[in-house]
Amino acid sequence: MRDLAAGLGYLMKGQRWVARHPRSWGLGMVPALITLVGYVAALIALGWWTDDVIAWLTPFADDWGTPWLGLFRGALAVLFFGGCLLLALITFTAVTLLVGQPFYEALSERVDAAIDGHAPSSGLPLWRELLISARESTAVLVRVALWGTALFAAGFLPVIGQTAIPAIGFCVSGFFLTEELAAVALARRRVPLAERLRLLRSRKLLVLGFGVPLTLLFLVPLAAVIVMPGAVAGATLLARDLLGEPTSDDGPAPGEAATGADGTGTDGAGMGGAGTGGAGTGAPRGPVGPTPYG
Repeated sequence: MRDLAAGLGYLMKGQRWVARHPRSWGLGMVPALITLVGYVAALIALGWWTDDVIAWLTPFADDWGTPWLGLFRGALAVLFFGGCLLLALITFTAVTLLVGQPFYEALSERVDAAIDGHAPSSGLPLWRELLISARESTAVLVRVALWGTALFAAGFLPVIGQTAIPAIGFCVSGFFLTEELAAVALARRRVPLAERLRLLRSRKLLVLGFGVPLTLLFLVPLAAVIVMPGAVAGATLLARDLLGEPTSDDGPAPGEAATGADGTGTDGAGMGGAGTGGAGTGAPRGPVGPTPYG
């Protein structure tokens, strides 16, 4: 349970970090806002056509009498839209990170530099980083689609389909949402997708403590836009914890003074104490094993 609290703590520390650096916060909301507009339009269209899609997929039920036809297709419509919403939650982060890749990398680098004075760099050109990010995001989406299909089918099971399965769905969303966000910091350390997933699975409670509350926040209209910059900052802290690096800073990020509540510069406290996940207070070290991209 200590890891669960640590994961939530990193989410909150990330939000506090961007609140202390309002310029980073404001710029970070632009890619998220652009992506949100497109997703809202897509979900509205999906909601409008869901009944037609379900009717097209279930022609065998056309002759069913009432109320069975309505109940059957209504349940399928809810599950279908819920599955699409789950997919949207995951892809929203991936698309937003692609749209705002240069900015979010710079934000993550500032968090790293604020802690130990330097920020790791992949050394790759921007086009190569974008290509790798797109390839790995696609691989993550395939995994999400497989989970979504399994959860969709399990939703037909009596009782647990309406209780345990939605809860599992939020956990799956939180896990992959955290992976996409932590990838910003881990990719700069040349940690490929397979190794990132192994690291995340080794600290599941830490990941869920960060990802599940964030998933719930993303369900609130416009919340995704507001919390996205802080989520990147918090995921950078979480990534450092996974690698055994320090997770506390002693001041504002280089090149940008922190601001107090009155808007004036301040030498306020950092992101808080070292991560409570256990490894966060140790001496810094590099990624687990030399795993450069191919």
